[in-house]
Amino acid sequence: MQNLQGKAALITGGTKGIGYGIAKALLEQGVSVAITSRSQEAANETAKKLNGQGNDSAHAIGLEADVRSYESQQKAVTAAKSEFGKIDVLIANAGLGHFGSIEELTVAQWNEVIETNLTGAFYSLKASVAALKETKGYYITISSLAGTNFFEGGTAYNASKFGVTGFTQAAMLDLRKHEVKVSTIMPGSVSTHFNGNEPSEKGAWKIQIEDIGKLVVDLLQMHPRTLPSKIEVRPTVPPSAKK
Repeated sequence: MQNLQGKAALITGGTKGIGYGIAKALLEQGVSVAITSRSQEAANETAKKLNGQGNDSAHAIGLEADVRSYESQQKAVTAAKSEFGKIDVLIANAGLGHFGSIEELTVAQWNEVIETNLTGAFYSLKASVAALKETKGYYITISSLAGTNFFEGGTAYNASKFGVTGFTQAAMLDLRKHEVKVSTIMPGSVSTHFNGNEPSEKGAWKIQIEDIGKLVVDLLQMHPRTLPSKIEVRPTVPPSAKK
């Protein structure tokens, strides 16, 4: 099992949901984290909250960054590296969804989903690849089961997540010769505020954000010789499976 103490991670979209769950799990393992948001205030507030949970051997910082801008991602990588001296892990988590019939979906909505979910994953890796090669680090994208299972009303979201899954797998082949690990995690229903949902006891059957955090920790602790490159994760017993 790999010791994560003293490592450093950059997480895009880390102020809530899956990104927050990953940040918290990494801090508990002694990994310092930089979390990004389009709002500096939100990033600072979340970093303060994370730092108030007894993470004595590691710390969190908040950065304002927009994954839709390559320059913004370059600045985030530079800031994280300046703070921690290195980047061992990059989590491309930032994402959003617009859903509806192709007849209803607007051009602006399509562009926002593709630019955030897919182009954002590319920008995040492109900006950090040199730093990850230096540390023989780990790049992880948060895709979705929607990246392999299409559904009605999902043209933009499906396209973005199918793209993220394929992009990540190809990047894995590009970077393995540098001993940089690359994986994509493809969750099903997760209890977050995504798409207007409200986490509650009714969603206890869903994957919880701490479950994804634990999964990321497990990946990072795995022996360097072994790479789970694509991980599908789903609720054990969704309502549709109950008799």
